[in-house]
Amino acid sequence: MNFRDKLEAAWTRSDSMLCIGLDPDVALMPDGYGADDVAAFNIAIIEATSDLVCAYKPNVAFYEALGPERGYAALRKTLAAIPPHVITLADAKRGDVEHTARAYVAALFDDLGFDAATVNPYLGLDSVEPWIERADKAAIVVCRTSNPGAPDFQDLRVQSEGGTCPLYEVVAERAKSWDRHGNVGLVVGATYPDEMRRLRALCPDTLFLVPGIGAQQGSLEAAVRAGINARGRGLLVSASRGVTYASKAADFAAAARAAATKLRDEIRACASAVRA
Repeated sequence: MNFRDKLEAAWTRSDSMLCIGLDPDVALMPDGYGADDVAAFNIAIIEATSDLVCAYKPNVAFYEALGPERGYAALRKTLAAIPPHVITLADAKRGDVEHTARAYVAALFDDLGFDAATVNPYLGLDSVEPWIERADKAAIVVCRTSNPGAPDFQDLRVQSEGGTCPLYEVVAERAKSWDRHGNVGLVVGATYPDEMRRLRALCPDTLFLVPGIGAQQGSLEAAVRAGINARGRGLLVSASRGVTYASKAADFAAAARAAATKLRDEIRACASAVRA
């Protein structure tokens, strides 16, 4: 199955555009859980929420920080617990010359088995091509990020087709032109809904990964209104800490389910309001 078909099936099966980030922070985990319990913690979250999501997004940095043996063992066990119909997205933001990119691809796609990865396009097409040449895998290209420093480079005016426009728009246009298999998406932060609206106009069918809801205080309603596509889909709305660390008590998995259910339902309501 190619990536786009798997994504469409995941959206349909769950009736959800929610993507939960699995970013283990020992300081935030429930009492009694430590660095050796990351996989058990993640598996409890997955078992409590897998019917509510279309994707899970482990941030690879949190596993690398645990050390090569403990961290990657936890990541492998986490990925093995995710149902096969759910998209697995490596939040890794890799970006390097072609031969190095192929090594990253082998690590994340072939060894770990992720369906998709976030990719930095600064080095150009040859650095992105290894991620997108197979139709069953996808690259989510860093475009308009949710952090406060995003405008430092992404808003720079650059020459494009006889005029000027922000760099993030050029990134979006190039990414769209690279998308031969329906497997190129964009990272577009919820904290910049006006820019998201512009990007949706430029890329009407492109998948948007939408961070910035919750801790970064992006507006869910504004993001869904700006980013949803004409078919009422097109988004992976990412939530991490607000779901996985909803409780530090023994009820953490039930609390995560409650938080995920609330967010899924809010996304649904926003999407329905847009289409009404």
